[in-house]
Order: sequence, then C-alpha cells, then structure tokens
Amino acid sequence: MNYLSTRARAHTTTLDAALAAGLAPDGGLYVPQRLPHFATGEFDGLDSLPQIASRLLAPFFVNSQLASQLPQICAEALDLPIPIIDLDDTTSVLELFHGPTAAFKDFAARFLAACLARLRHSDAPQSTVLVATSGDTGGAVAAAFHQRPGFRVVILYPDGRVSARQAHQLAAFGDNIVTYKVDGSFDDCQRTVKSVLGDVELARQLNLTSANSISLGRLLPQMAYYAYAAIQWHRRGRTAPTLIVPSGNLGNALAAIVVREMGLPIGHIVLATNANRTLSDYFGGAEYQGRPSIATLANAMDVGDPSNFERLQWWFKDRDLRRSNIQAMTVDDLTIGQQIQAWHARTGMAFCPHTACALAVLSRVPASNRLIVATAHPAKFDDVVEPLIGRGIEVPPALAKLLARPANAQTLANHRDALIAALR
Repeated sequence: MNYLSTRARAHTTTLDAALAAGLAPDGGLYVPQRLPHFATGEFDGLDSLPQIASRLLAPFFVNSQLASQLPQICAEALDLPIPIIDLDDTTSVLELFHGPTAAFKDFAARFLAACLARLRHSDAPQSTVLVATSGDTGGAVAAAFHQRPGFRVVILYPDGRVSARQAHQLAAFGDNIVTYKVDGSFDDCQRTVKSVLGDVELARQLNLTSANSISLGRLLPQMAYYAYAAIQWHRRGRTAPTLIVPSGNLGNALAAIVVREMGLPIGHIVLATNANRTLSDYFGGAEYQGRPSIATLANAMDVGDPSNFERLQWWFKDRDLRRSNIQAMTVDDLTIGQQIQAWHARTGMAFCPHTACALAVLSRVPASNRLIVATAHPAKFDDVVEPLIGRGIEVPPALAKLLARPANAQTLANHRDALIAALR
C-alpha cells in the first residue's frame, strides 16, 4: 500500500514516511492509493477493539516496517473501554471518552505515539510533535507522548476558548510537553502549525511531525472503532445504523465515512456541528467557504475551516459528495443547553456540549436505529454542564490526577515567526 497527497497524485510514499511527516510536502493530506473492501464475516471470531483494528488496518500496513508489530500496537494503544449504551428503543450511544484524557482522541493519539516510537531509531535526533488544539487533541497527544524518550510535544491552544479544565489539563504534564496559549482562534493555531509543517526545509531542520487530525496516523485508528461499532451492531441483528457524529475539524466523522466506503454496515451519516456553519452550509447546497470560527459551548468543535474537508473531497472527487448519504446539521448554544438539561431529566445521564449537538439533531432524523457518538466526558466541561443539571459530575480518576498537578502554559504571539522562534 502506497500513499499520496490530496494535492499531488503523481508522487507516492510509504506509510512509514507519511506517518513520520504528518503533512505532505505540498501542503496536502496523505491518503491511501486505494481502500480495501471488507465483509462483516471477515471479522468472525474477533471480539475486542484491538483484534478488529488489527484485521481492519492490516492492508494499510503492507510493506511497512510496522506490519508485523501491528497486533501489538493495537493491543497497546486501543485496549480501552468502548461501550454502546441504549438510551431507548430507537437510539444508542457509542461512548468514546473512557481513555486517559476522557476524550475520543485518546484512541488515535496513543496509536500514533506507538507507531512513531517504533519507527524512531535510537540514535535519531529528538522529534518535535507539533499540535494545534481546540481543547481535546492537545491533552490526548500530551498523554500519549508524555515522557517518551526522543519526543517533545509542542501544543498551541486558543487562549480563553477552551474550558478551564481543558486548559489545566493541557498545561499540567510538564517534562517533554510544552504548552502555549495563543491570542487567537483554533483556526489561527491550525493555520500556523500547517504553515510551519508545510515548510519542508524547516520541518527537516527541526525534525517536526504532526499529531493533529491532518496526520494519517490519527485517521487510521479512528476507523477501527467505527468498524467495531458497525460489527457489534450487525451482530445484534440490526440493520446499518444512522450514525450521528459531533464534528469540528471533520477527522472523526471522516473515519466513519471511510469505514462505510470499505463496505462495513453504516447507513446514513449525520455531522452534528455547533454554530460554525461551514459544513452545514456546504451540505445544504452552498459552495464550500472556510471562515473565521465562532466561540461556542461546544468549544472543541469551534472550527471554521475543517482541514479534513480536503480529504473528504478527494475521496469523492469522482462523485457528488452531496448525494453520498451524508448530511450536516448545525446546533446553537441555546439548544445545546436545552438538550443537556432535557436528557439529564429524562435519563439521569450527563452529556458534554459536543455530544449534546448530536442529541439535538435526533428530532431531524428518522426515529429508529440511531447511533450517537459521545466524544468527551462531561466532567471536562463542568462549568457548562453542572449549572444546567444542578449537580456535580464525578471526575474520572486519570483526569482528577492531572487536575491536581500544577499547570504552566506560556504565552505565544499569534504569528508564524513567534512559533518558529519558540521551536528553535
């Protein structure tokens, strides 16, 4: 299996090179030359997420140095709880927040770290993993690479535009993790990171790579939990579910779309966005237009120009994307709050603002066979959720341990030269 850039189909590279680079030299995103096709029966006898992931991802690792180690990588990185909880007879929730930083991004960050650690030669210079975060990515990447020899992580987050607990978590690791708060939006942070990574000579000099969702190493493991969910759903005798995914930078939802393209039983896919309307406007018929992001209660999805839209367009370059059984719906802050209150009153369960976006669109899709993706633990957003439900939320032990540590984030000016100076 070879990989190419979304912007240059003639040039191909290996999986190992794509993982190490993060971003293609021309600024494009790496994609596989082709997608394998699976039937659900090919996973018979495989029950755990690591087992299913190893089978699903094996074709992508052909000719990689990591091919023989893939089962071990999956066992090491993806051995996390992944329950499917029934809300009622029509709707279930896929909980993806039971990892060390209480967000779905733990799966992919741990997988990428396991891969890059194995690809690194013992005498190689230190690698710098450069990350822009809207709240959850930075913490997951920090946890995955914390105290790993040969790696430094540099995190940029928009000052004042993540929750208080997210900000503390981002800055509480220390050691080989350096955290900067930027006077700007997530889009500003992402733009700066992509600019630096896209400078091939600079990236070589500083030995840079990325762990954002632009990295192929994030997309592949996220495909695994959607394959797991589809297979479990099928084994329960259900038809392919309508999947509702909270969406910001589009990496998580794209993984579900790719799994469906590979033949596994996923039906209609709904992207539930916050008030950042770029995707909902596009799927509603408008031309795609990136725009400045808007701050919302669902801050981890405050993205005005989703990077992974470029990958999505590439996969559907010969088809009409708007006729591909994908829909995007926007949810405002008032509705997010109402959903958190209503579902707590109805079920006693607390949901994070991002998952609340998915709950909010339930009334707009047929009332049967629906699977909602819960992306983060509500305790990370206590300042939003607890006043709405009128009670405290128990903090998961791993998150509580981080919150008990001192936090130190440095200030970074919102421009490329400031980041380059900091990296040097």
